[in-house]
Amino acid sequence: MLEGKALVEDTDMPVKMQAQAMASASQALDIYDVVDCRSIAAYIKKEFDKKYGSGWQCVVGSNFGCFFTHSKGTFIYFTVETLHFLIFKGVLS
Repeated sequence: MLEGKALVEDTDMPVKMQAQAMASASQALDIYDVVDCRSIAAYIKKEFDKKYGSGWQCVVGSNFGCFFTHSKGTFIYFTVETLHFLIFKGVLS
């Protein structure tokens, strides 16, 4: 679903992890209705927690803002049409 349609706005993730982020988003959009942003975000978070360890955060929506601190190499912000995806791993103290 996302192939050729996702636009990466900003990232510091390795390319392979970026592909995983967009694949997880695509899978979530195949399972959940596009307006069910909470379930889409929860799905992506669980996938990243399983694959890359716990501590991941995911925000999905059409209109949001945030300020956060992330671990180096774990941030991506991309859009698919009007839906925005923010995925990052928080900094452990």
